[in-house]
Order: sequence, then structure tokens, then C-alpha cells
Amino acid sequence: MPIRLDYEYIEAHVPFGSRVLDLGCGDGRLLQELLREKDVEGRGVEIDEGLVRRCIERGVPVYHGDMLEGMRMFQDRSFDCVILSQTLQQSLQPAQVMHEMLRVGKRAIVSFPNFGHWSVRLKLLLMGRAPVTPMLPYSWYDTPNVRVLTVKDFIAFCRDQGLHIVGQRFFSRTFIPTPAFGANFFASMAIYILEK
Repeated sequence: MPIRLDYEYIEAHVPFGSRVLDLGCGDGRLLQELLREKDVEGRGVEIDEGLVRRCIERGVPVYHGDMLEGMRMFQDRSFDCVILSQTLQQSLQPAQVMHEMLRVGKRAIVSFPNFGHWSVRLKLLLMGRAPVTPMLPYSWYDTPNVRVLTVKDFIAFCRDQGLHIVGQRFFSRTFIPTPAFGANFFASMAIYILEK
């Protein structure tokens, strides 16, 4: 299975030999790639037991549990990079998660689906129902997403929380890079690099 383009962007921004924590690491594919290609000292945190088993099969060190619970085990600045890929919208306590990420890590890399994408807006407008798209493939009743956020929401959130955006990248649903101008409307996924 080819690596996702958001993974490629994240991997490009993780320094060789760095200490990495991947929150909501899923099946461990990104962390496995970082271990192999970037020689990182990596750990994952995943709540889904089946995905934890997949991580173990891949040889990825993983903690089975909640993100906040997992981060509480680490001292300040234990990691160079803390990754939260396509998981922020599933967090019940996003502000706490972001602050903990930047407590245990020097830098945070966060990606999320943009609920402000034109196709989401159009489907809601024309159909009057919660949209299902390639980036948001769930129905309202079975989605793991508990937060609905847009690019503009995230920028305002970072400003309000005192988090500094030091890098950003946007992709369309075909994973073609999207310019920052108009990203709230045209980007289906956003990736940010943050520091405190």
C-alpha cells in the first residue's frame, strides 16, 4: 500500500534521528516508515486494540490507551516531534491535547480534514444532510469525528491558545497541493507545524 501524501509531508519535516511520538498512530504505518527511513527513536499511542496489534506486528513500539493518558507518562520535552495525523477532530479535549503535545515535544505536526471544503459546503447546502466525502467517509451516526473544524477555525484556535504556526501545507482531496490562499474553501486536508 503506498504511503499517503500527508505522511510524505510529515516525514519530510521529521529530522533524521529525532525522538518522535505518534498519537493515534493507527496501524503504525507512518511510524514504521519513520523508524526505517529517518532512524527515529519512535513511540506510538493508539486506543484501538486491533490497531495496536498491527503496530506490534510491524515492530512499532506502542502504548495502548488514550492520547492524554499516554502523554502523561512523559516528561517535558521528551520528544523532538509529536505527530497527530487525522485525529484532532476525534479528540474530546483538543486544547488539552495540543498543549500536552507541546509540553512533551518541541514541535507538533497536526493534520486534519477541512470541514470547510467546498464539496462539504455544497452537499450540506443542496442535500441538507451531513455530507459524506472521500476525506470524511462516515455517516453522521458512525463517524469517529466529534469535532467539526475548518482551516480558519484551526488558525483562530492556535491564536487563542498561544500556539505558533511555523509551517503549513494544504491538499485537495486528490492530494494535489493547494495554495494557502483560499485553503479554507479549496483544501480537503490541512497540515500544520506548531511550536509554543
